[in-house]
Amino acid sequence: MENYTASIAFQVVPNVPMNEVRPIVRKILEYIQGCGMTYFIGPYETTIDGDFESLLKVLKDCQKICIEAGAPSAMTYIKMVYKPTGGVWSIAEKTDKHKH
Repeated sequence: MENYTASIAFQVVPNVPMNEVRPIVRKILEYIQGCGMTYFIGPYETTIDGDFESLLKVLKDCQKICIEAGAPSAMTYIKMVYKPTGGVWSIAEKTDKHKH
C-alpha cells in the first residue's frame, strides 16, 4: 500500500439551481479523475488519498471549477485525516473488507 500523509472525503455543492448542479459536479469529477491520485466517488462524497498539499490544491481547484462554470459561490464539506509522518489508511484499507 501507498504511504499516504492525508486522506479527504468531501462534497462540493455549487450554489446554482438544482438543474444546474449535475453538469458542474461532472466537471469536478472529470478533474478529480485526471489528477492521478487514488480516489473513490460515492453517492454523496468523494474520497481522495495523497499528500496534504496536493489534496488542499484539489479542494481549492474544485471551488474554482464551480465559479468558472457560473456558480456565484460554492460550499464544500470536508472530512480529513492528516499524519505528516505517513501511514494514513488508504481507501482500500478502509473499504476492501466490506466489498461483496
